[in-house]
Amino acid sequence: MQQDIRDKFKNYKEEKVELSSNHSKKFEALLNQELHQTKPKKNNIKWLSIAASILLLVIIGVQFYPTKKEDPILIKTDDNSTPKQITLGNISPEFNTIETYYTNSINLEISQLDLSEENKELVDNYLLKIAELTKEYKDLTQELNTKGVNDATIDALIRNLQLRLQLLQRLKKQLNEFKNLNTKQNEQQII
Repeated sequence: MQQDIRDKFKNYKEEKVELSSNHSKKFEALLNQELHQTKPKKNNIKWLSIAASILLLVIIGVQFYPTKKEDPILIKTDDNSTPKQITLGNISPEFNTIETYYTNSINLEISQLDLSEENKELVDNYLLKIAELTKEYKDLTQELNTKGVNDATIDALIRNLQLRLQLLQRLKKQLNEFKNLNTKQNEQQII
């Protein structure tokens, strides 16, 4: 079945085909016609791209245009000129009472601390913990202003105040025990 291609072409006779005398002119005319043919303009795409560009510019302009928006989370003060941040006391009179009670109690406990060189390290440790809790309280207040009033944040604020007061009461108790221990040691040394 396989045959050499040379065998096939041995008996082949070439036909003489003559081209017309104006064949090259016809070919050139068809070529020019094909190359210089005007394509239909697509105006729809052009207008669509212009409209998309304008829309994009409008969106960017609106996004970065400065506006005076009032933060709905902030409360206006009495003179309605400057907004005031929400605190636990601003939410309701009951929370104001709770916040006032705890802050006054904390300040009272701090003012009643007996500081001396002997208990300085103990007091400093407690005050560092209280400072951390105070920072956390400020963060929670900021969260209250950014995320809005919710039960979880309010509960965390109240627990924070309670914990600070408990730490101060524990410190006061330990200072009293430390003072009593020192007094007993001094009495034993005298006897």
